[in-house]
Amino acid sequence: MSLINHEEIEHAARLLRDGKLVALPTETVYGLGANALDGDSVARIFAVKGRPSTSPLIAHVASIDMAKSLVTQWPDTAEKLAQKFWPGPLTLVLPTTAERVPPIVTAGLSSVGARMPAHPVALALIRAAGVPLAAPSANRFTQLSPTTAEHVRRSLDSDVDYVLDGGDCQVGIESTVLSLVDPQAALLRPGAVSRRELETLIGPISTAAAPASGAHKSPGMRPRHYSPRTPLFLTSAGSLPAQGRGVYLQYQNPPSRKEVDVLFMPSSAAEFAAVLYRELHAIDERGYDWIAVDLPPQSPDWEAVHDRLRRAASKG
Repeated sequence: MSLINHEEIEHAARLLRDGKLVALPTETVYGLGANALDGDSVARIFAVKGRPSTSPLIAHVASIDMAKSLVTQWPDTAEKLAQKFWPGPLTLVLPTTAERVPPIVTAGLSSVGARMPAHPVALALIRAAGVPLAAPSANRFTQLSPTTAEHVRRSLDSDVDYVLDGGDCQVGIESTVLSLVDPQAALLRPGAVSRRELETLIGPISTAAAPASGAHKSPGMRPRHYSPRTPLFLTSAGSLPAQGRGVYLQYQNPPSRKEVDVLFMPSSAAEFAAVLYRELHAIDERGYDWIAVDLPPQSPDWEAVHDRLRRAASKG
């Protein structure tokens, strides 16, 4: 059965053209969308999320031509990656100017991230609106990203003008962000498209660190991000906090205490990522004192999961 309700899509598109905010599903997480070419509309995203102006937004597009309209360069590498991974969970960061993209979207940088989401509702909405959509995760800044429409409503309530319900997000974590600004591609944020997949197609890529100050080159580079309300701890040997009522997300190692609730996590990286935020949202609703996560392997396929867990557990 089709997820697309054309009346809802047209209504949401009109709202976006009128400067409103619309939460929309993608295959990664739900986004808080605004017309990416309208600086005033985009400013509402920052206000609603409590997002700092130094954190750029990703422009979601419905075609390669729409992506090209936002940038000043479209190298062969971008074409090769887009042909392979779009629509899909890969964001490409490319040079731009203020004439093409409002500086509020880019955090004042001379580059912009663009992505074509692999969700029929998102694509239909972008086409109906006729403009690229700036759409960070539809939640308060640094908090747990939403993977259902209900998660969005709980987080943003009346601060979002409309929520398009497209069901559960299938990927479950945010897109891979790859910068093509410099001669060597640089991974800014790991995601569902793995480093291995990228390097198989375009050769070695570097890893970019977050700057000590100023604008970040990509979303998701701050130490603390993707965090549930319940304190989260990481463990590699099943050791748990001595006090309090907790839940243990077990990958392999059994917990050190018996009097805890145990949730067995999937054995593959993709399946683990797909359910991680959903399970953390559910745990937040149950009043636990803490969450402990049994760390999965330190192998390339798990890079994105480790990134999300490390930031979710950060106290910085």
